[in-house]
Amino acid sequence: MTEAIGPGNRQFWYQLKQDMQEAASTLGIDKLGISSAEPFVELKSILLQHRAKGYESGFEEPDLDKRTDPALNLAEPRSIISIAIAYPSKLMDAPRSKPGAYRGMLSRSAWGLDYHQVLRNRLQRLEAWIRERVPTARMESMVDTGALVDRAVAERAGIGWVGKNCCVITPEFGSWVYLGEIVTNLPLPSDVPVTESCGDCTLCIDSCPTGALVGPGQLNAQVCISFVTQTKGHIEDDAMKGKIGNRLYGCDTCQIVCPKNKGMNWTHQPELQPDAEQVKPLLLPLLTMSNREFKERFGSSSAAWRGKKPIQRNAILGLGHFKDKTAVPVLRDLLLNDVRMEIRASAAWALGKIGGHQAEAAISEARASEQHEVVSKELEKAYAAMYQRSE
Repeated sequence: MTEAIGPGNRQFWYQLKQDMQEAASTLGIDKLGISSAEPFVELKSILLQHRAKGYESGFEEPDLDKRTDPALNLAEPRSIISIAIAYPSKLMDAPRSKPGAYRGMLSRSAWGLDYHQVLRNRLQRLEAWIRERVPTARMESMVDTGALVDRAVAERAGIGWVGKNCCVITPEFGSWVYLGEIVTNLPLPSDVPVTESCGDCTLCIDSCPTGALVGPGQLNAQVCISFVTQTKGHIEDDAMKGKIGNRLYGCDTCQIVCPKNKGMNWTHQPELQPDAEQVKPLLLPLLTMSNREFKERFGSSSAAWRGKKPIQRNAILGLGHFKDKTAVPVLRDLLLNDVRMEIRASAAWALGKIGGHQAEAAISEARASEQHEVVSKELEKAYAAMYQRSE
């Protein structure tokens, strides 16, 4: 089945699309839809407002034209193929935190093999399937590190709708899906967008720990726990440090509370199934983990993309959250000897939360020698907090 690319036989392209959607499951794809390759004009306006308000995370493609105009990613595109892969939401036989053995959590997007690798694999399979039928096809595959906005493409392609939590919600799989797309010069017929919606429900907005969902489908990434846990620097806001809790990477709250996700758990993609000890690890061993050990333990996960420092910093915050007194000796060593300012500052905060004579002694010792202004500020706050508790 081959055809020259052009107006040609419309029936050929309808049949190719139908065959592609029927073959999707054999390629490891859970849902496949087609959208036009017209520019996302309304989206660009929204993104401009988003930028003006300072809501961007800093991880996005900075060129808004590339994010909204498929023609800047592939010359003369005719359509976009959008795919979705469902992933698990439940951890079976999850180990529990207990005194002296407290655990952190990786969000579901970091379970199993790095989803970027899985999506690329599925997109490569799909590209090969297409080339067998249309050898002259031009295609540009993307996952969320690509320029285009995956959610906008998926919504236009009928994969699902963008919910109030800013996630694409599919009727079949809820929002527990990864998205990818192929921009192509094939004139494939478009699918119809999903008409289902969130209705009057605002559970995600009401449940967001930091109020990052500032309105339906509007996210201030600067105060979103998911994005903050991925930053590399010092977290200044004490309220944010507390609300991170024991999250090591990401946050799933707005998806967990969504009624559309009730009972949804997908275990059919073998690469995405979680290792309980990897996704809910003991916190204390993370603090002394070498780069090599970190790679061996987390290198296959999407949580590893920013390196070990953010996860170690977040683990320190988790120990402070639990007020784990058994962590004081290690936190003291980090506070006095670690070369990384963010780690020393976080250790100061955690020791202030834990309290007790050992923590107070560590804080006092560090106050006498610390030279960095940010760390010194954290030490003073921790000392004041402990002094107030002792009165």
